[in-house]
Amino acid sequence: MPLDLSFISAPMVSQSDFPFRFLTARYGATTVYTQMLLPEKLIHDQEYLEFHRKDLQSASAVPTVVQLCGNDAQVIVDAGRKIQDLCDAIGATPDLNLGCPQEAAKDAHYGAYLLGQKDWPLVENIVSSMAQSFTVPVSTKIRLCQPSSKTVEFAERLQASGSSWITLHARTTSARRRRQGAADLSEVKKLKQSERLTIPIISNGNVRVFDDLSNNLEHTGADGLMVGETLLGNPCIFANDVLPDPVEISLEYLDVCRLYPGVATLKSIQTHIRHFIEFQCSRRSWFNNFRSALNSCSDLDDIERLLRVKVQRWRGKSVTSSLHSSSDDEQELEDNTDSVLDISTGFDLLHL
Repeated sequence: MPLDLSFISAPMVSQSDFPFRFLTARYGATTVYTQMLLPEKLIHDQEYLEFHRKDLQSASAVPTVVQLCGNDAQVIVDAGRKIQDLCDAIGATPDLNLGCPQEAAKDAHYGAYLLGQKDWPLVENIVSSMAQSFTVPVSTKIRLCQPSSKTVEFAERLQASGSSWITLHARTTSARRRRQGAADLSEVKKLKQSERLTIPIISNGNVRVFDDLSNNLEHTGADGLMVGETLLGNPCIFANDVLPDPVEISLEYLDVCRLYPGVATLKSIQTHIRHFIEFQCSRRSWFNNFRSALNSCSDLDDIERLLRVKVQRWRGKSVTSSLHSSSDDEQELEDNTDSVLDISTGFDLLHL
């Protein structure tokens, strides 16, 4: 059964852990991407391989695309074969990422730094090798070529090489200014209108609020949307135009982390919680104290306590208790309130 490409959670460095992907799927994402995985480490680092296989084993109920990178066809194929059994079980699609403009990609000559015409034969060989070697489809994620008029030609060549769909992030490549200015959605429209392109075209860029979803699709005519950084702050954007309460969505994410332990590092969990709170509360006078307190947390219980007690008090709301808390636990939360508020004296306690 083909993947539903309507609403896609993008691959994000160190942030596309399974609990986050699961959360976005719960709120409307029809397909989710893993973060960019390094083929050499999948082949040579057993701990790295086992960690990501465990991540994928958790993902059986969520349509998942594995994100690969690199510039060596054989290495990419060998790495993909180590995880395609899990992808095949969930109908996933390993993906060659040509939309990554990070400095690391520039230094190692992969990702968006393979978009130049001199590298097109290399890219075509990689995509073709993947398509012929894997039991699951292959897709490509690209940025604009330079000049941008070459993007349609490049997409046609990717299709001929075996790409099952193409996602276009309609900006040019710059590691230092990755999001300078708006994406040029007219370039996505050009891809979709090309008579020689028959595979799905996915639009990536310029989605900040709920209404942007329909506006993007209407303007580009794309077959689906991929959203990245906005999901980090609002993982519910595909579902509705109401922002989730930042503490409630943070606690929901922690619940998923507990349900699927060992597939997200503490650092990535802390980063997600920071994004959820920052998205709506970055201008609050207590936000820097929150960041410091979050960085000091040593486990999920510490993070939950921070959210339920300190953050709620800073927001001028009642301390909340866990569904699993005993009455003694709830009393302890209340007993700790005075000491918690010592550091919040003078802070803005207005509601969101």
